[in-house]
Amino acid sequence: MSTPSRLPDPYGHSGGANLADILERVLDKGIVIAGDIRINLLDIELLTIKLRLIVASVDKAKEMGIDWWETDPALSSGARRDELARENAELRERLARLEPEPELESGRTRAKEEGS
Repeated sequence: MSTPSRLPDPYGHSGGANLADILERVLDKGIVIAGDIRINLLDIELLTIKLRLIVASVDKAKEMGIDWWETDPALSSGARRDELARENAELRERLARLEPEPELESGRTRAKEEGS
């Protein structure tokens, strides 16, 4: 014979919202958690840490104007390609300044020889 448990069933349907419902609601509406940590010594501020946490779905974040992951090379392959293309162009410009084109250089040499 089994005795009934005095603890409520954690997986039972007791009328409250389950974790999936709560998560769906949070992602749909979004939630912001903010806090500041300040460390002072003799009224001199030594350190300030500002913490901001936003939990929202991607669609909700874009709706709020938050889309930093689209331009972060660590998170977006398109942004990574753009960064590599920009870096490649900068390196080509630097190389062109350091080493003139061979055709231009040979033309300058002929002009110097003709002028002498």
